[in-house]
Amino acid sequence: MGCSASVPGKSIGGQTLNSETITVDSRNLRVKLVLLGDSGVGKSCIVLRFVRGQFDPTSKVTVGASFLSQTIALQDSTTVKFEIWDTAGQERYAALAPLYYRGAAVAIIVYDITSVDTFHKAQYWVKELQKHGSPEIVMALVGNKADLHENRAVTVEDAVEYAEKNGMFFIETSAKTADNINQLFEEIAKRLPRA
Repeated sequence: MGCSASVPGKSIGGQTLNSETITVDSRNLRVKLVLLGDSGVGKSCIVLRFVRGQFDPTSKVTVGASFLSQTIALQDSTTVKFEIWDTAGQERYAALAPLYYRGAAVAIIVYDITSVDTFHKAQYWVKELQKHGSPEIVMALVGNKADLHENRAVTVEDAVEYAEKNGMFFIETSAKTADNINQLFEEIAKRLPRA
């Protein structure tokens, strides 16, 4: 299940899908970020927790994609505005994903720690990004639903090993409890190339 109702299409609120990373100046960055992963892993929940500080356990599945933005300030006074495209995880929307990740500076690939199938789907998205995404893209592998650790099906060791082999960083989050949500976006911001 997702955490937001959303609107399919190529433009939402005047936002274009293919905006490249724009550095306003070295202290103010504007970055296109895309979330990829199987349906029900919590992509929308992660975004809503980050942007609005909310968690909705009764939320709807994302249709097409939804757009939100959030700005964070780093300790070095750099501000980063994330323009976040939250993609639908259902198979029928997979063909639309390249519209959203093309030109993205950041990709967050999410899986559910209680589901090996979603980890395999995450690996599929990593391969797609390696083939078709920007060569400079910052990728994060995120094991969501860490609050369900007693039902864990994907080990931290397997995820870390996969992330390291593919030049990604790894973090486990819980959108429900807010664990590591802000840290995820702060770590991404620190890894962005500066002009």
